[in-house]
Amino acid sequence: MSSADELAEISWGDFSKVVLVAGTVVRVEAFPEARKPAWKLWVDFGPHGERKTSAQVRDLYSAEDLVGRQVVGVINFPPKQIGPFVSEFLLTGFPTDEGVVITTLERPVPNGTRMA
Repeated sequence: MSSADELAEISWGDFSKVVLVAGTVVRVEAFPEARKPAWKLWVDFGPHGERKTSAQVRDLYSAEDLVGRQVVGVINFPPKQIGPFVSEFLLTGFPTDEGVVITTLERPVPNGTRMA
């Protein structure tokens, strides 16, 4: 993707189609079958239910670091098969040279709260 594509303007309607919500990590498991080091995460999104994903965040986060942490996920992408695992949402974060820094909240909000 070119930088012009990355900076193309979108409408509020385009942005509002992306359902970004807060949820709490309730369970983390190793994902040894993944091609790159990853965790399997289960996140409670309140009224949207508990959903699972695969996340390549092992460089910066242990399982213990993640459980109980409130994160931001995109919950309206279709499920994606990742090896033997089905990912049900996209965990958001920012890539750095050290690894992906997960998008978290500055203070708690109810699980399922949508980003505005």
